[in-house]
Amino acid sequence: MAVKIRLRRMGHKKAPFYRIVVADSRSPRDGKCIDEIGTYDPNTDPSTFKVDEELAKKWLANGAQPTEVVSRIFKQAGIEK
Repeated sequence: MAVKIRLRRMGHKKAPFYRIVVADSRSPRDGKCIDEIGTYDPNTDPSTFKVDEELAKKWLANGAQPTEVVSRIFKQAGIEK
């Protein structure tokens, strides 16, 4: 099973809010997830995010692959592979 760390879209129309989740790569964007490790809000200026560093590092060590956007968020948070 290929595991990805990606964003799940929440919020209202034209006001997105995202949760950073660990999910199977074959599941739909807003479908079932394995674990929830943070949030990302692009509506604020500057964009805000919260990431549980311990969970993120655990999933990265177990082989989960972050998407491009999530890897940029991790870089800003100081989380490396």
